[in-house]
Amino acid sequence: MESISFEDLGLDQSTLAAVVAKGFVTPSPIQVLAIPRLLTGETNLIAKARTGTGKTAAFGLPLVQQITEDKGYPQALVLTPTRELALQVCKEVESFTTGRFPRCTPVYGGQSMGEQLRALRRGAEIVVGTPGRVKDHLERGSLKLDNISYFVLDEADEMLDMGFIDDIECIFSQANPNSRILLFSATMPSAILKIAAKFMGDYEIVEEEERPEEPLLTEQRYWMVRENEKIEALVRMIDISPDFYGLVFTQTKNDADMVAKQLDERGYEAAAMHGDVPQAQREKILSRFRRKKTRILVATDVAARGIDIEGLTHVVNYALPFDAPTYVHRIGRTGRAGAKGLAFTMVRPEERRKLDFLKQAARKATKGEMKEDTIPTVEQVLLVKRERLFAEMKESLGFGSQSEEVVPMDDEVVDSSEDKVVVDESFTAMAEELCESRDSKEVLAAVLALSYGRALDASRYGEITSFKTFNQGNQVRVYVGLGRRDGFNPREIAEYFSGLLNIPQRMVDRIDVADSFSLVSLPSQAGLDAIERSKRDSTMPHMHVDSKEQSFGGGSRGGYGGGRGGRGHSRSDENRSSRSGRDSGGNRRSGRPDRFGNEKRSGGGRGTGGDRYAGKSEARSFGPKPVHSSENRTHNAGLYKKGNRKASGAVEY
Repeated sequence: MESISFEDLGLDQSTLAAVVAKGFVTPSPIQVLAIPRLLTGETNLIAKARTGTGKTAAFGLPLVQQITEDKGYPQALVLTPTRELALQVCKEVESFTTGRFPRCTPVYGGQSMGEQLRALRRGAEIVVGTPGRVKDHLERGSLKLDNISYFVLDEADEMLDMGFIDDIECIFSQANPNSRILLFSATMPSAILKIAAKFMGDYEIVEEEERPEEPLLTEQRYWMVRENEKIEALVRMIDISPDFYGLVFTQTKNDADMVAKQLDERGYEAAAMHGDVPQAQREKILSRFRRKKTRILVATDVAARGIDIEGLTHVVNYALPFDAPTYVHRIGRTGRAGAKGLAFTMVRPEERRKLDFLKQAARKATKGEMKEDTIPTVEQVLLVKRERLFAEMKESLGFGSQSEEVVPMDDEVVDSSEDKVVVDESFTAMAEELCESRDSKEVLAAVLALSYGRALDASRYGEITSFKTFNQGNQVRVYVGLGRRDGFNPREIAEYFSGLLNIPQRMVDRIDVADSFSLVSLPSQAGLDAIERSKRDSTMPHMHVDSKEQSFGGGSRGGYGGGRGGRGHSRSDENRSSRSGRDSGGNRRSGRPDRFGNEKRSGGGRGTGGDRYAGKSEARSFGPKPVHSSENRTHNAGLYKKGNRKASGAVEY
C-alpha cells in the first residue's frame, strides 16, 4: 500500500516547510485522521490516540495554517492538565510557525501573574494553559474567549482524572459557543462523553488502530531529592551500581554541561552531548560511549535522538521530562533484547503533582509502575564499593581460588593470556625492604590505603537532606508571605507546602489566602520545620507562627469556604471586592498598575478579619512583636528574596 505523506493531508507550502524543518517524514495515524478533518469542514472532533502518537502536531499544524493574522483577540485556546505540558505544547506550536503569526502564550499556575498579564496584553492568537490559571484570567478579565474559533482539550482524560471537570465546564460556559471543539484523549471514559453531549453538539470520533504493547523490561524507580543535591544522588547511584553504563537526561544544554563537568571533576568517565556539540565531536563522543571508554553520557532529548546503543544498564532522568511520551522514549533505551534495565527519575519535592500525572501515564504506556526508592547512605555506598574493588583486585591478582598462584617472570609484568599479575624480581626486592623492619600486614594495609583510600573516602560524598514524615496530630497556624498577588490560590498553597515538606496535601489545612499573604494550618513539627527553613534560605518566602490563631475570613475556622474547604472556595467574594474598588484585604485600589501588572493599593484600610493596617497596607503585626514589612516584595514566590524584607522584630516560638 502506498504510504500517505504530509502533502496528501492538505497542508500548504509554509506549513510543509515547518514540517520538513522539524524532521517529520511521514504522518502518524492520528495525524492522518485528524489533520484533513480540521482543515476542512466545521465538525467538532474527538480524537482517541495513545500518548506519544503526535497529537500536538495533529491539532497544532491546522491551527498554525489557519490562524495567520492578528485580530486583536485570542483565536484558539488549548487546555492541558499540567504546566509542563502547557509549556511543551506552546513550544511545539511555535516551532511550526514560519511567520509572525500565530503568537502562542502559555498561562499556568506558579508563574508570575504579572508576566502573563503583559504577554496577554501584547497579544496572543493561541493561548495554552492549565484549567486553574485560565479560569483565574477569565475572572480577572485579562482573557476573553468570546471570539475564539478553536477550543482544544489535550489529554482530556488526564484532566478529568486530576479533578478539573468543574473548571473545564466553567471555561466552556464562557467560551464562544460557535467555536470548534477538538478533544484529544488516550481513553474514552464516560465523563468525556458527558462533556461531548453537553458542549459539543454534533461531533465525530476518530481513533487510531490499537496495537498490543508488550511491557518494558525496565524497572522504574524514583528518588525524592532537592535540586542542589541531585549531583550527590547521581554519584551515589553510579558508585553503588555494578558496571554502571547509562544515559543521564537533562532538560537544557547548560544542565548537560554542568552535570558532565561535575562528574568529570570527581573522576568519572562522562561526556555531554547536546545541540551545540559539533557533528565531528558528537561522532567521537558516541564512538567512545559505544566502546565503553565513556560510561556516562549526559544528553538532552534532542541530542539523544537516533542514539541506539545496546547494553545500557541505566537511564537516569536528572530532571522530570515534560510529558509521558518523552519519559517512555527515554526509559525505552534500556531493558532491550531481553535484558533488564533500571530507570531512575529524580523528583523535586514540589513536583509531586507532576509525578502523579507521569506515574498514571507511564502505567498506561509501559504496563509498569514507578516505585519510590530511598537514596543509599554513604556507608551503604562505601560498603558496596569496597567489596567491588576488593573483588576486582583479587581477580586481577589471580586469587580467585586457593589453587592459583602468582607466577614470577623477569621479562613481563602481566601475563595477559592467563589474566594474572606476574611479579618482577625488582618488586619482590622492594617488598622485602618495606617489610624488613615492619609487620607485613601493616605494610600491605598501607599500600591498599594509598591505592584505594581516595576512592573509599567518605568525604568525597556530600550530604543529602532526608525528608521527614510528619504526624498530622496537633497543628500550628503559619503565616506565609505568598498571596494572590504572587499568583497563588488555595490549591497552589497546598501544593507548595506538600512539595516543600513532603507531606500529603490533605495535611495542609484551613488555607486562607489574601492578596499578599496566606495563613495555613500545618502539623506542628512540619510547620516549625518550614519556618526554620525559611529563616535559613533567602529564596523562600517569609514565614512565622500566627500567634493570634485567627483567620482573616471572619473566624478561626472560617476562611474561604471554612475549614479545609478553603481549597475549594468560591471566588464570588473576590469578584465583588474587585467591582467595588477594594481588594479582599479591604484596601482601596488606586487603579494604577505596579511594575508587575498588579493594581497598587493605598495605605490604610481594614482586612476582612477586622484588623487595621498601620500606615502600610501589607505591614501587619501578628502577636506582640512586629515581624514583617512589605518593602520590595517580589511578584513571584520562585524569585522571592527574604533578604529584601526589612523585619522590624523577631518572633520567639
